[in-house]
This record gives sequence, C-alpha cells and structure tokens, in this order.
Amino acid sequence: MTPTTATEATDERQAPPDGRAPILVTGLPRSGTSWVGKMLQSTGEVVYVNEPLNPHRPPGRSPGVLNASVSHAFQYICADNEEPWLRAYRDTTRLRYRPLAELRANRALPDLARLAKNLTAFSTGRLRGRRALLDDPYAVLSAAWFARRLGAVTVVLVRDPVTWAGSWRKLGWTTYFHELLEQPLLVRDLLGERAEELRALVGSQDELAKNATLWRVTYEAVDAMRGRAAGSLHVVRYEDLAADPERAFGELARTCGLTWGEAAQRTVREATTAGNAPTRAMSWTLKGGLSRTAYQPMDSQAALRTYKERLTAEEIDRVTELTREVRSRFYD
Repeated sequence: MTPTTATEATDERQAPPDGRAPILVTGLPRSGTSWVGKMLQSTGEVVYVNEPLNPHRPPGRSPGVLNASVSHAFQYICADNEEPWLRAYRDTTRLRYRPLAELRANRALPDLARLAKNLTAFSTGRLRGRRALLDDPYAVLSAAWFARRLGAVTVVLVRDPVTWAGSWRKLGWTTYFHELLEQPLLVRDLLGERAEELRALVGSQDELAKNATLWRVTYEAVDAMRGRAAGSLHVVRYEDLAADPERAFGELARTCGLTWGEAAQRTVREATTAGNAPTRAMSWTLKGGLSRTAYQPMDSQAALRTYKERLTAEEIDRVTELTREVRSRFYD
C-alpha cells in the first residue's frame, strides 16, 4: 500500500497558540485507549474528552464538545476536507465548550446533565491551564492529521491481533467495511489496493476474518503514517503497558509532557493489580461520555491471557496467519 502524498504538501504542523499541545490517544477500539487516557488523567494536568469522533451518542454527536458532523466510523480527516474539522477541533483542544450548539441538538434531561458536566470540566480545565486529552479510537486513521495540523502529541495504541480479536469476540463486535469504503479520500490516501479486499468481505459472515483484516489494514496504515511523520506519532504496545504499568506509564506521561508524581503512580498501581481488579480480568461497559469510559480497574497481567478463553487454537492460528506480515512490524 503506497499512500498518496498529494495532500501532505499543504499540511503544516500548527502548535496551539499557548504552546500547550493537546494529547490524542488513539488505536483500534479495545486496544486500551480508555485505560491509557484515564491513567494519564491521574496526573491532574489534562481534561479527559471521550471519543468525540464516535458516530454514536453518547459519547459522540455532542456538538458542545465537537461542533462538526461525524458521518462515518473512523472518520478520515486530511487537507482536502479539513476546514470544518480544523475549526471544530481548535475549540475542543482549547477547551471551549459550545453550550448553544449542544442545546440545539440535544435537549433531553440526560443531555442537560451531560451538558452541565462537560461545560464545567472544560471551563475549569481552561482556567487551570490544563490540556485537552482526546481518547478517541475512531481517530486512528486520521492520527497524522492531528499531529500535523493541531500540533497534538499523538499516541497510537497497538494490541496484539490475537488478544485484540479475542476481546472483540467476547463483545460480539463485528466490522462494517462500508464505513471505510464510503470515504473516497481514505480509499485514495490509505487503503489503496486494499479497498478491493475489503469490498470482497462486505456482508461476509466470517467475523474472525473481517476483524483480523480490519486490524491488518488499520495498522498497515499506522505504519505508513509513522514512517512519514518524523517522530510525531508515538506507537505504544498495549502489552508493554500491561507487563510493567508503573514504569511504562511513567515513560508515556513524560513523552506527553506530563508530570509523573506519586499520586499518579498510586493510581496506576491500584488500577492494575490483581487485588483491586473485578472478579473477571476485565470488566467493561459500552456506555460512554466525558465522565464514563469503557475502562474499569483490571489485573493487567491477567488481561494478557484472556484470549485463550475466547478463541480456539485453530482460530488463534488463523488470526496469526491473517495478520502476520503487519504484526511483524510492531512485534518481534
């Protein structure tokens, strides 16, 4: 896959005017973005913003948080379509909440409660000089744009495709490739020759093959983006964080320009040790929002082994084979 460079010439890195770069944590859903976002939030130096590009509400379709219309899952943003996104994200990353825009779109009682909470979080964060931290797996294919145009410190989570596929299996999630194929700029810039492969899987009942293909295509694109991004994309492996959370999160916080103190270390320790985890290795909820995420305390070591309960040996071998070439770019 050879992405075009036609749109890159006009993409100039634009740091926030106050020099306090926003942070984007992205990667495919179930790669650990919520976990990472909440751990970095424990530094007390960021305002956590949950999935503004999610096409479902909540947490997405909240114009107070992001005043732009999301049309697809994994929305692709580049120089050729950036105008509304650049305007909206400048507000979001500067923690400027738009209550009137929110009221025009969402007026139910739960919406009003969410508006009040989000407005307070944004306003307080701005007054205290905190940075916006966007936890958004749906931004993964636009990660390079966030780094170039918003000056964001961009962290891309990658999780071994076998354990990732096991996590999707547990939740019964599937892949809808039309969300990608209906975006011509994405096909042009990142999918290329893979588009025909994805079209062949539209409507397929082979969920394992579809999910493995989504992982392969996504991280092939991530690998291409980081090759052109001159160090502005920080690819972090889920397994490294789970194996030694205190050390790995300390390093990641420093990469993001955050202070890693005792309070943050304690939060990570309590959130990732067996004694504080739920009965199951991981417990998740599909409900979201600025105040609620899919993350719950877990035994991070046990989380590395859960795939054995979710996939058969034959399925493990199949996912391994389907993703082998791209996986080798991220794992020994």
